Amino acid sequence: MIKLGHVLSDRGSKYAVSGGLVQDRAGVDTALKTLKRDKSYAKATHNTWAVLLSTSGALKGDDGEAGAGMVIVRMLEREALHDHLIIVTRWFGGKHLGGDRFRHVQTCVRMYLDQVV
Repeated sequence: MIKLGHVLSDRGSKYAVSGGLVQDRAGVDTALKTLKRDKSYAKATHNTWAVLLSTSGALKGDDGEAGAGMVIVRMLEREALHDHLIIVTRWFGGKHLGGDRFRHVQTCVRMYLDQVV
């Protein structure tokens, strides 16, 4: 699991991005469990994730951040990146961000792709 840690902040909300190679849904569950062993990630408001599995296609989890998982799926599809889980973590800062939250998810994923892949 690769954690880039704190990537950006907006109106009190903080974002981080993590990821790693997985082969199946069990690998996704293991990676999420590993990430949440870190108390700060376990206490995060949202751990949104997505992966394109070679064997079964796209999987995603919004974790209460409706639509954010699909943003990650689309970016993975554009990169043709398979079997690589990306998790965007958000700690809610008290103010709603509206559509800006999707732009922040994109920024986090782009930073991860640029630095890791």
